[in-house]
Amino acid sequence: MKLKDKLAIITGAGAGIGEATAKLFAQEGAIVCCNSLSQSALNVADDIIDNGGEAIFIQGDVSNEQEARNIIEETINEFEKIDILFNNAGIVLGGAIDTISTEDWDRTMAVNVRGVYLVSKYALPYLRKTKGCIINNASSVAFKGVPNRAAYTASKGAVLSMTRAMASDYLQDGIRVNAICPGTTDTPSLTERIKSRGGDYYKTKQSYIDRQPLKRLGKPEEIAEGVLFLATNEFCTGVSLLVDGGMTM
Repeated sequence: MKLKDKLAIITGAGAGIGEATAKLFAQEGAIVCCNSLSQSALNVADDIIDNGGEAIFIQGDVSNEQEARNIIEETINEFEKIDILFNNAGIVLGGAIDTISTEDWDRTMAVNVRGVYLVSKYALPYLRKTKGCIINNASSVAFKGVPNRAAYTASKGAVLSMTRAMASDYLQDGIRVNAICPGTTDTPSLTERIKSRGGDYYKTKQSYIDRQPLKRLGKPEEIAEGVLFLATNEFCTGVSLLVDGGMTM
């Protein structure tokens, strides 16, 4: 029970890495606040409760300032503290610089970068009290470019740099800030992106597998284990933990 009696907020907890992390944290004894834009994380919270854990669901758009603030305030109203924040919510919209729309670029930055800023901003006063920690979900593409992911790559590079800045800013407060950097992971989001491209689904999926030196996609549970490590290892701050199947080697 590595997280016994800890309160963890996980944004984008409705599926994939967020869902796997929420369930792993609950197994390790944490009380988990499961956030999502839709109501998808409600099912995750219910599953945790059905399996003997403690969780709540808070719906909200992390890129909207009032809704981001509400995620924190509702958590505090319910549990009076925050120990861990996992800024996991994110979107992937394809395109190179000359093909992605301005609207998709702005939306990517709003969710992936502004969302991390806003939720962290409102969580920090409470993390100071508990000397808690923040884990930001960056990506292996913050280290290695891939085709047709200009906005996503730029946003995750920003998250990686912001993580280092935050680690420096809040060191004296006893708050650790780290980044998890996954490789291509087999999530519902990836499945949807492959289907949206049309053509041969299995051929397209294989192209994602082929760019991984281990020749398989990551599992959400494997990324969750990395998040747990960053949440519990008190000698880590400003760290960029690559769990990427060798993608950046």
